[in-house]
Amino acid sequence: MKDGVCIHSPLLKLGIQDNLLLTNNLLSLYAKCFGVQHARHLFDEMPERDVVSWTGVLSAYVKDGNHDEALRFFDLMKASGETPNEYTFSNVLRSCSTLRNLAYGTKVQACLIKLGVESNPILCSSLIELYSKLDFSEEAVSVFNAMENGDTVSWTAMISSFVQAGKWARALRFFTRMIQERVSPNEYTFVKVLGACSFLGINYGKLIHAQLSVWGVRLNLVLKTALVDMYAKSQKMEDALKIVNQTSEQDVQLWTTLITGFTQNSNFKEAISAFRQMVGNNIVPNNYCYAGILNVCSSIRLLQLGKQVYTQVIVAGLANDVSVGNALLDFYTKTSKTVEDVTHVFKAIVSPNVVSWTTLIAGLSARGFQDDCFLAFLEMRLVGHRPNSFTLYSILEACGTKGAPKETMKIHGFVIKTNADSDINVGNALVDAYVGTHMVDCALSLVKQMKNRNIITYTVLASKLNQRGYHRLALEIVNCMRDDDVKMDGFVISGLLSASADLGDVRTGKQLHCHSVTSGFVGWKSVLNGLIDFYGKCGCVSDAQKAFDEIPEPDIFSWNGLIYGFAHNRLTTSALSALEDMRLAGARPDSFTLSTVLFACSQDGLADLGVEYFHSLRELYDIKPQLSHCNLLVDLLGWAGRLEEAVSLVESIPFIRNNASIYKRLLCACKLHGKLLLGEEIARRGLELDPHDLEFYVVLASIYDEAGRSDLGENMRRLVREGGLRKSSVFSFVANC
Repeated sequence: MKDGVCIHSPLLKLGIQDNLLLTNNLLSLYAKCFGVQHARHLFDEMPERDVVSWTGVLSAYVKDGNHDEALRFFDLMKASGETPNEYTFSNVLRSCSTLRNLAYGTKVQACLIKLGVESNPILCSSLIELYSKLDFSEEAVSVFNAMENGDTVSWTAMISSFVQAGKWARALRFFTRMIQERVSPNEYTFVKVLGACSFLGINYGKLIHAQLSVWGVRLNLVLKTALVDMYAKSQKMEDALKIVNQTSEQDVQLWTTLITGFTQNSNFKEAISAFRQMVGNNIVPNNYCYAGILNVCSSIRLLQLGKQVYTQVIVAGLANDVSVGNALLDFYTKTSKTVEDVTHVFKAIVSPNVVSWTTLIAGLSARGFQDDCFLAFLEMRLVGHRPNSFTLYSILEACGTKGAPKETMKIHGFVIKTNADSDINVGNALVDAYVGTHMVDCALSLVKQMKNRNIITYTVLASKLNQRGYHRLALEIVNCMRDDDVKMDGFVISGLLSASADLGDVRTGKQLHCHSVTSGFVGWKSVLNGLIDFYGKCGCVSDAQKAFDEIPEPDIFSWNGLIYGFAHNRLTTSALSALEDMRLAGARPDSFTLSTVLFACSQDGLADLGVEYFHSLRELYDIKPQLSHCNLLVDLLGWAGRLEEAVSLVESIPFIRNNASIYKRLLCACKLHGKLLLGEEIARRGLELDPHDLEFYVVLASIYDEAGRSDLGENMRRLVREGGLRKSSVFSFVANC
């Protein structure tokens, strides 16, 4: 650089600064070494300029990323009367592509036609790139067809345009044409075609891989990365790993692609192992790699490893990178127990983008912090970030979960104002939110107003109506789908079967069964699970068993449906036998399984067996005890007269012994067996938790009456009539009794 600049002074002293060849070379030197501003200053001082001078400065603007100034400079060039050449036009079209300026690009194309250079391969490739970026693939095809002799670059550009537009089969057909035309593909051609094969299937990918050998293309890092990506997206991680080890060349992009592949295929341990191996090979991770490994830590809740990775991020100086910040935020929303940790991580992101805000809102919603979620959405809008469809989906999900009608209507208003209702996913989320807040009329009205309705719209509507108890309305969805010519799929059929089961509508359920057979959905696991649930609840246990037997690999819902069907129909032995079959098959019983088993035991008064299952299933499968479990077991022990054991159970579980409702069940059991003293003690404990619950007084009064102490029973009723439910007076009364 210094030697080059030193030549400028002798040029002036010798008086040969007007020599265009020399000054153009000097102009190029300034542009490369000092930047476009110094080059422009020299250009403005040049007494004579030619197309090389103009193109040199224009190219410097483009390389510098100053595309607006590049187009203004091109306008000056045309005004000067200088005729652009193919390199000039190529740079201008590159700026148009980056700026997505179609109007200027078409003007340039008109100039090319006037000058008769519209079939130039370099310019055609630039035009193809322009139209491809703007999703005008047919216009790109027209430009390509107008070329006299397409070269490798233009063919590759055309294939790239189809891949970018998601027309992968067409990209592959163009590659086939390219081979037939005897145009040699290069490494970039194969990279683009492999990108298409990632979506077309592994068989196509293997054929293209074989073509690499046929054409003798060297397996460099770019191709290795593309092959690894293709095999990873085809769920062939063993083949992807073979490609990585095929040559010794490695870089951070290759390892990041491999780690991402393991993550996408849920091979989280392998992803962590690959990350450690990469670091062991002295390859420094970049921001995307750190973001990827943090996503792994989020997926499997590895809190300590996530913190260690974050420490490495700080050491690498990437703590302010927004992609790393977003991944860290996602990690903390899934692993942290407090809102404070999540908000602290969010505030540490220097320039949060829409992804950051969406991650925060979605994370808060998923953890049950709906109020904080609403505040975050409001703050996002106040700072000027426009929510995207994912943001709106997350906030609407929070509205439905919270049961917040006012917030739902406000979000709906915002959706209409911003024209976001044209996105069918946002519309479906609104339907979900309205049903979730029990605003069923609004949900149905919204569905009618939606310009586009798809199978997801009706799946959401049917499932949510069913969950909220609107079973008859859920079944009426079939007529709406018929009017819209939307065919039912397995998920809708499953939801409608559930509605039929809860209504006991055998006729509709059997019609749905027939439809699932004729439409080919009877093999879906969700449909078969729905049939198990339907037939079990409607008393057709043998049909439920048949549906279960058709499932190759029953899941937890299959087993629970079968066990519940047996228990619901008082077939206790069959229910408990199905439980043992479930355990032998390797399926893990869950909370619902335990509830169903306890319900089955209560049908025949099998107290000992119920207690055994309660303790064994909890210990073996780490099932957290819930109020529903304890209610069932207390009822079972209560009916068996084992009240002291029931009280001991309640006292052994902290969150249960602080629940007043469980003591009412115990008190009713005391009434059943005439346990006066124990009834008084249980009433006292229950009233400590809820002194204003009238049921305690009523049941206790009844116990006194049956024990021949009607005077005490009348005193209890008098306390209720007089409203004397003060805590101190009631406790002293019970104590004195």
